Amino acid sequence: MKWKADWGLRARMGLTMFLLFALYVVFAVVLISYFGGEELMFLGFMMSFTLGSYFFSDKLTLWSMGAKEVSESDYPELHGMVSRLSQQADLPKPKVAVSDQRVPNAFATGRSQKKAAVCVTTGLMQTLNQEELEGVIAHELAHVKNRDMMVMTVASLLSTIAFMVVRWGWLLGGGGDNRNQAPIWVAILASFVVWIVSYILIRALSRYREYAADRGGATITGKPSALASALMTIDGRMDKVPKEDLREEAEMNAFFIIPIRSGFIGKLFSTHPSTERRVERLREMEREMESY
Repeated sequence: MKWKADWGLRARMGLTMFLLFALYVVFAVVLISYFGGEELMFLGFMMSFTLGSYFFSDKLTLWSMGAKEVSESDYPELHGMVSRLSQQADLPKPKVAVSDQRVPNAFATGRSQKKAAVCVTTGLMQTLNQEELEGVIAHELAHVKNRDMMVMTVASLLSTIAFMVVRWGWLLGGGGDNRNQAPIWVAILASFVVWIVSYILIRALSRYREYAADRGGATITGKPSALASALMTIDGRMDKVPKEDLREEAEMNAFFIIPIRSGFIGKLFSTHPSTERRVERLREMEREMESY
C-alpha cells in the first residue's frame, strides 16, 4: 500500500498548535503585566528547563521507562524488523530500545525523525507473535513518520510550564509577602485555565493521532488485521498484569500503544480511543483492501 499524507491529522496539528500559541501569548501577557524581574526570571528558568527537556526528550523518556538502547547483536530479530519496516516507511532507522517490564506495550519518542527511538517491553515480545509485533512497531513508526511526537512533545512542554506555575506559584510571592498575594493568585488562576485548556486540546489531538498511526502502521505492513489482533491481545493481557506494575507506568499513558486503564474518569480523559473502535476501523480498512 502507498503511504498517503493524513491531511486531517496535519490540519488538527496546525489548529492545536495555533490555539496553544495564542493561549500562551495571552498567558505571557498576563504574567508580564503582574510581575517584575525576579518572578519573570523564575519563569524563564522554567522555560529553559522545559526546552532542555524537549531537546533530550528521547533520552529522558527512555530513562523514565527504565528502557535501554540495545545493540543488533543482543536483539538481532528486533533490529531486523525495525530496519525492514523503516525502509518500507521511508524513514531513517530509529534507535531501538527495550524496557524490562511485564506490561505488554511499546512507544516511540524523539523530537524528529532523525532523533527518534522505538521501544518495546519484554512483556510485549513475550505476548505477541511476529506479525502482531510487526504491526505494533509499524504503528510506532507511523507516529514518527507523521511527526506527531514532535508536536505532542512541544504541546506537552507548554502545558507543563502552566502546571509548574500552578504547583509552585507560592514561590513567586517572595515567601508569603502579603503585598504579593494578589498578583500571585492572578498568575495561579491564569495558569490553571491555561493548563486545563491545554489538557483538553492535547487529549483531543492525541486520540486522532492514534487512529492516524493505526492507519499508517497498517499501510506500512499491508496487514491491518495483524495490528487489530495485536491490539486485542494487548488489551486482554492488561488484566493479567500485576497492579503494582500498572501503577508504576500509568504516567506514561500518552506514549503507549494502549493506555493503562484507570476507571471511568481515566477513560473519559484518555489519550487514546477505545480498543474496540480502533479494531473496528482496522477491520474496515482490511475489507477495503480485499475489495480492490
